[in-house]
Amino acid sequence: MTILIVGATGTLGRQVARRALDEGYKVRCMVRNPQKATFLKEWGAEIVQGNLCYPQTLPPALEGVSVVIDAATARPTDSFSIKQIDWDGKVALIQAAKAAGVERFIFFSILDAEKYPNVPLMEIKHCTELFLDEAGLNYTILRLCGFMQGLIGQYAIPILEGQAVWVTGEASPVAYMDTQDIAKFAVRTLSVPETEKQTFPIVGTRAWSADEIINLCERLTGKQARVSRMPLNLLRTMRQVSRFFQWGWNVADRLAFAEVLATGRPMNASMDEVYRIFDLDPQETTTVESYLQDYFGRILKKLKELDYEKTKAKKQKPKRSPFKKS
Repeated sequence: MTILIVGATGTLGRQVARRALDEGYKVRCMVRNPQKATFLKEWGAEIVQGNLCYPQTLPPALEGVSVVIDAATARPTDSFSIKQIDWDGKVALIQAAKAAGVERFIFFSILDAEKYPNVPLMEIKHCTELFLDEAGLNYTILRLCGFMQGLIGQYAIPILEGQAVWVTGEASPVAYMDTQDIAKFAVRTLSVPETEKQTFPIVGTRAWSADEIINLCERLTGKQARVSRMPLNLLRTMRQVSRFFQWGWNVADRLAFAEVLATGRPMNASMDEVYRIFDLDPQETTTVESYLQDYFGRILKKLKELDYEKTKAKKQKPKRSPFKKS
């Protein structure tokens, strides 16, 4: 069985590739820039060049493929828009997969996407779910809500460096999940028949508010956070201004998604039935506490080592004598 992973160089895609390889699957990764995917080749994956926005590149990548795991999404810095990648590109991929006789299609969506038709990314994800269902492929849809990896840039690094931590509106509690655990569920679908043509929430052990995460980071680092709160109206103004410029369209669409996280509505779902169907142990799922504790433990240890080396170098530096040698 050959698995094609789309978006394999991303935060989630690389973990899916790693998990699939570890479980003995033959993995092919479709990437836009092979030079940025050398680590995937070193892991044992086959690399093919392709781009969702260029449908003609898809059939060669799909040749001989049994399963597609789609972990691609537009980034704020992309030259292509969210619509071009997350809608036009995904429609082309689904159609190409069907034409190639792909047996299984795994798609990552967003929790409660159908509840936010005015948020471009949420609406596109929901429409893609519907299109995938109507396409006649044997699919599994996994609905996510937040990566633990995102907590590092948003909270951990600013607190360590004494920079401002931005909190927007009435920040919604989010059930963050480690991408390694998400990858575990994604690959597990391939061996569990009950997951076929089904949609599942895949979320963390509990929902965390911004203030709870900040308090946890402060406790683990011994540092006090500088919290700056952005009013929701200001966020909306920034989004409207960004829409005036073509280069700001992706940013504006991401800011619209940020508004979802500023409503105060929890992004969470029950996982009891999901764990039962996938036959996975919830006790093995990484918690936010353990994830951040491990991260800060490694970072603080490294900082201590660097400080020790710096102090040691200073002590070993020979002192200049005030007297010249005769």
